[in-house]
Amino acid sequence: MPKGYSVRSYLAGATAARAGDEMAGPALLLAGLALTGSAAHASSLLAGITVSAAVGGPVLGALLDRAERPGRLLACALALYAVGLAAVLAGLGRLPTAWTVVLAVLTGLLGPALSGGWTAQLPRVAADPHLPRANALDAMTFGAASLAGPALAGGAAEALGAPTAVVLAAALVAAAVPVAWRLPARTGTGPRARPAPVAGALAAGFRVILRRPPLARATLVSVVCCAAQGMLTACVPLLGARVLGSAGRGALLFSCAAVSALVANAVLARHPRFAAPDTIVRAAALVQAAALALAATGAATGRPAALPVAAVLFGVGEGPQLTALFAVRHRESPEHLRGQIFTTGASLKVTAFALGAAVAGPLATRSLPGALLVAAGTAAAAAAVGRERV
Repeated sequence: MPKGYSVRSYLAGATAARAGDEMAGPALLLAGLALTGSAAHASSLLAGITVSAAVGGPVLGALLDRAERPGRLLACALALYAVGLAAVLAGLGRLPTAWTVVLAVLTGLLGPALSGGWTAQLPRVAADPHLPRANALDAMTFGAASLAGPALAGGAAEALGAPTAVVLAAALVAAAVPVAWRLPARTGTGPRARPAPVAGALAAGFRVILRRPPLARATLVSVVCCAAQGMLTACVPLLGARVLGSAGRGALLFSCAAVSALVANAVLARHPRFAAPDTIVRAAALVQAAALALAATGAATGRPAALPVAAVLFGVGEGPQLTALFAVRHRESPEHLRGQIFTTGASLKVTAFALGAAVAGPLATRSLPGALLVAAGTAAAAAAVGRERV
């Protein structure tokens, strides 16, 4: 480990990068609307920077696994992500719509660097006895970012203008570049084998996920739960409008879930060996299912009090599940494929989230409680498939 590098440095860089990432989507949405006047253009930017992460994740992970200094490659990816955000902003209102969407898509290819690509480096920073606690703290950075990012985007756009929100998002990501650059180099004794071609490495990574039952089960449970989370996200505006009085109030449910996820992970960080991570992954899916069922009840009865409780319960399931998922990946991933497995898992979750949101949208317009019950059934099915051999 380089002199002066610590878990605190790692966590500070991860928090900055992930807050910038969480801020980027809403900021681009607001800037696109403000500078072009087109809601369709704005939503296309958000979709472009989100969906392309599913493609970029596995390739970026394979490249990180081949690098002697993965931190430096990660730093370059972060710098390019920040530059990409600035390029999209510069093109709004000046370039044709298609060009700015293409820039957003290219920028989104690097998105997994901020999630799985960064987390895959944690074992090089935290020694084995301290890895469970460091893993829980790392997962907390996702909760902190998801809570702070959208709030920062909205606040900056309101106070300084929507374009400034994009600039601040890029600045947060760029602030993490020096921290990533100094991440420890790959260690090992003896000569290293010549790295396999990227295509071969991609196939090897998928084979590891499929052939290691604990890793396959945890991956499958988390991906199916992400589909349920996407369904909930699609329902939240309608929940706010129909039960809480306005669509904007529905967004507060995300804050409730994020805070409870942070608190649950803080408790888990103090007691990292409370339960086996495989057990937590499945149990957390059941907690999310119960929360979604409670939300469906609130939507059906029109009782607002049920929704904040459901959101808090959902966060209690979502936060520890992420921590436990990381623990399983760290335990089951071979050193030479860890980066790819983390980024591939992140890409699969992004894809499932998008599909869940796409499915729930039409369902929610017909029956909001019905859509939430489908989400609850999806989360419960995740726990069920986690018990089977994969």
